[in-house]
Amino acid sequence: MKMPVKLNLIVSMNKTTNKDGISRQAVPAATLGVFTLAMINVAAIVSLRGLPAETTYGLSSAFYYLFAAIFFLVPVSLVAAELTTGWPQKGGVFRWVGEAFGTRLGFLAIWLQWIQTTIWFPTVLTFAAVSIAFVGPNQSWDSALASNSHYVLIVVLVVYWLATLLNLRGMSTSGAITKWGGLLGTVVPAALLVLMGMIYWGMGNPVDISLQAKDFVPDLSKFSNIVLAASIFLFYAGMEMSAVHVKDVRNPGRDYPMAIAVAAVMTVCIFVFGTLAIGFIIPSKDINLVQSLLVAFDRLFAYFEVPWLGNVLAIFLAFGVLAQVVAWVGGPSKGLLQVGTAGYLPRFLQRTNSHGVQVGILLLQGCIVTLLSILFVVLPSVQTAYQIISQLTIILYLIMYLLMFAAAIYLRHREPQVVRSFRVPGGNVGMWIVAGLGFLSSLLALIFSFIPPSQIPVGSPAVYVGILIVGTIIFVGIPMLVYAMRKPSWANPSALAEFEPFGWEKKEKP
Repeated sequence: MKMPVKLNLIVSMNKTTNKDGISRQAVPAATLGVFTLAMINVAAIVSLRGLPAETTYGLSSAFYYLFAAIFFLVPVSLVAAELTTGWPQKGGVFRWVGEAFGTRLGFLAIWLQWIQTTIWFPTVLTFAAVSIAFVGPNQSWDSALASNSHYVLIVVLVVYWLATLLNLRGMSTSGAITKWGGLLGTVVPAALLVLMGMIYWGMGNPVDISLQAKDFVPDLSKFSNIVLAASIFLFYAGMEMSAVHVKDVRNPGRDYPMAIAVAAVMTVCIFVFGTLAIGFIIPSKDINLVQSLLVAFDRLFAYFEVPWLGNVLAIFLAFGVLAQVVAWVGGPSKGLLQVGTAGYLPRFLQRTNSHGVQVGILLLQGCIVTLLSILFVVLPSVQTAYQIISQLTIILYLIMYLLMFAAAIYLRHREPQVVRSFRVPGGNVGMWIVAGLGFLSSLLALIFSFIPPSQIPVGSPAVYVGILIVGTIIFVGIPMLVYAMRKPSWANPSALAEFEPFGWEKKEKP
């Protein structure tokens, strides 16, 4: 799973000249075109580190990507757009779910959105550790180092706490890292991988993947063939973040769906052809979730007689991961802070420093990341730990999406009078179809996430499933316990005054 990069509102500025010939800035025209909004979506959700997991499916990986795009990516985008324009107040998913089902489940939703990001850090930093290992000149030695759990643990903790320290200095400190890391660490490698893979195949070279039409549709009668594919849903996670820009689109009813379609096509193409490019050069039996992307780049660069680019690209990928982590260490926790100051978190978790950074939440987040990272030493292999933590992230995020889809359907019927500048097309029936597909797909992916994949060694299946069940119970139970223990003294009076009441709270007042 990747996490989305920080989205920036693109504002066009127009210069005008007065009668004296003096140039001045006109009022900003906050309007987004179709292509601009599409590119914001692509930049937010595209990541390469999960491609090796889907390469094990061969050509059928393309089927899963298309399936996930139709039944998850599009529903998430359209539903989030309606919820954002209908309830733009502070709180995001807390507001949406809270309006439908009350503050208890609203708090659970915002907590899950934050905690799944926290659990995601060890997996994405494992990818960074592997990238750094492959900077070396000897691929065998590099691979051995990347498989060393102690090395991975050290890199994960050092990079994570470095990113935390940078965030404590305020967002301005990490601005340049985020900007250039996103470009060099994601966009450039994605373009190179797809371009080189397609050229390699187009030149008639033998490939280690079957491209026969019969291999496109997988054997869906075997659960083992689709368990790992549940992770593809989270490849597209984060598209709801772009919904904040719906109000800045010239014609939301027409342009937003068009932008989503363009972004979806571009994203699916990158994922499909990037996955196939890895499969062209690495046999399915040799796929390693953590290393295969770097190995594929090394082999393609060797084929094109530019092997030195392998070391350069490894640095780029590691820099891109660092940029993502720096941007997101302090990102989702800000939303949790907003809700927490309204009385949903203890005061010590509401602590901020002179830069306004949420110190209390970041320290708690760091402790959780540290504990989870120790799994890389306890479990039989780095790959096993990577798979378990990735699946736990998926499970928690999907629970949040289930709440979001259910809230969208409920609010369409309960609050039909609320003005939404964007609505899911097709009236109430359209909402049931779109949000219903998203809900059922998320539920299906959630169930499959608990089944051990046969393609990847995970040690004891019972231990694998047990860890996921216990982890889910713990991370869902914690917000329920915190909510039950909340006290009036937790609320920050100034923050509470700015936190607009829910619609049902207004109706309850005499």
